[in-house]
Amino acid sequence: MKKLVFVAATVILVLVFVVGVMYDRSQKAEQAGMRAENNQSALVRPHSRVLGPATAKVQIVEFLDPACETCRRFYPLVKQLLAAHPDQINLVVRYAPFHDNSTFVVALLEAAGRQGKYWETLEALLNGQEGYVANHAVQPDLVWKYIEGIGLDITKLRADMLDPAISKLITQDLDDARVLNVTKTPEFFVNGKPLPSFGFEQLQRLVDEALSSSKR
Repeated sequence: MKKLVFVAATVILVLVFVVGVMYDRSQKAEQAGMRAENNQSALVRPHSRVLGPATAKVQIVEFLDPACETCRRFYPLVKQLLAAHPDQINLVVRYAPFHDNSTFVVALLEAAGRQGKYWETLEALLNGQEGYVANHAVQPDLVWKYIEGIGLDITKLRADMLDPAISKLITQDLDDARVLNVTKTPEFFVNGKPLPSFGFEQLQRLVDEALSSSKR
């Protein structure tokens, strides 16, 4: 009898814990949604890089860190979503350079963008990430070889990286990340809505819902 009581008590405690965790996640997701809804201007800025048509009905905003391994793994998956719906989805890149020296890579990306080589440079740096990131920190001297062959004017690139305007936009993105409570990367918003929980399936589900809503 005592054993049955103990087992029953254990089951009840586990159920209470599970319900509590689910409720906590639900509350956090609701709070994140309200925060995004109340701060729509923080999602996209005039300087933000956009991949895909401006007329797209569905917009994915991604806060990324080019030194983030998960960002590297997610990027081709996000591009697959865009490729599957080429006229309906666009991607907006925002920066959350949380790793040590990540701002160096972001400045390089923005400087490359001034030469019309933004997306090629982003993909080259993500693909080569394991070669210049060690112990979660960017090793700036090791970055350069991964952008060879893109056709960049390196002298101009180095000069543009020091432009205060680039530093200003990085600060703006970090400020917006704080407003939206972005604490890790990648962080996604689909048509202004944050993911209820992290994962590619959750992102795909939110995109599918937005696509369905745009057809009504």
